[in-house]
Amino acid sequence: MPDTRVSHHAPWPELPRDGWTDTLATLHLWTQIVGKIRLERTPWINHSWHVPLYVTTRGLGTSPIPAGDRAFELNFDFLSHCLDIRVSDGVGARIPLMPRSVADFHAEVTAQLQFLGLETPIDTTPSEILDGIPFEADHEHDSYDVAAVFALWRALLDAHNVFTTFRGRFIGKCSPVHFFWGSFDLAVTRFSGRDAPPHPGGIPALPDWVAREAYSHEVSSLGFWPGNADNPTPIFYAYAYPGPEGFSRVKVRPEEAFWLDDLSEFALPYDAVRAADDPAAALLAFAQDTYEAAADLADWDREALEWPDAAQGPKEA
Repeated sequence: MPDTRVSHHAPWPELPRDGWTDTLATLHLWTQIVGKIRLERTPWINHSWHVPLYVTTRGLGTSPIPAGDRAFELNFDFLSHCLDIRVSDGVGARIPLMPRSVADFHAEVTAQLQFLGLETPIDTTPSEILDGIPFEADHEHDSYDVAAVFALWRALLDAHNVFTTFRGRFIGKCSPVHFFWGSFDLAVTRFSGRDAPPHPGGIPALPDWVAREAYSHEVSSLGFWPGNADNPTPIFYAYAYPGPEGFSRVKVRPEEAFWLDDLSEFALPYDAVRAADDPAAALLAFAQDTYEAAADLADWDREALEWPDAAQGPKEA
């Protein structure tokens, strides 16, 4: 398929305001199909870290998936707009990304995996989506706007770079910077090392035991969510579990950040970041302030968990 990328690669692109939520919904479901294949074949890793996708230099990918004495990857390429299936023995397949239904995409991915000797039955009920349509029956979601997808990937890449810098300041247990296809967001999570109270669960189409294992220990989490049809404004977010007393009343940078009562988290509009004189610095300030508020109010042992003076790496002797 020819390279149909948008001509410019400027950082912090403007994300579409109108007409892209249908594409977001379709892409969300396509990533779930790919993510569930990884889920079925990958050994369980604590906090569901075997589940997410990862931002790549061209899109989103799985990393190697075990397959007996072989391994394979599924990579969304948002520059050439295809799903690449690459197998360790040199074979593979390429599936075009274009306006097509979830049912059609699911059928072709399934057929290609079967042809490659990698048949992987999955649960076709969408995760974390209320009243989701099974993939094989979903002819409703069929949108793919090339420019919108490219802009989303570029925004994810910019956020990934800042999140990686932020992750590097922490020497305690910390997640990778990864993309959860269930909730359709990029996240990085720090851990205090202490147990947390059982999570209440109640997330649509997600077993409560999965949520409880994911939040088995105290966390401070940073993320980016591109929005959906009901809430189309893309935001960065930060939360703590359990949320310490007084967390919602803390003032954090930049000034456009605010508290969301219904989600018990801080939010920062993506547009406020891209409009800043230094977008990366603005986002990093949001990350640092929300983490410090959570850690200080919950009495984390910050001296043991962080590089000194927010440095990254040990100081020279």
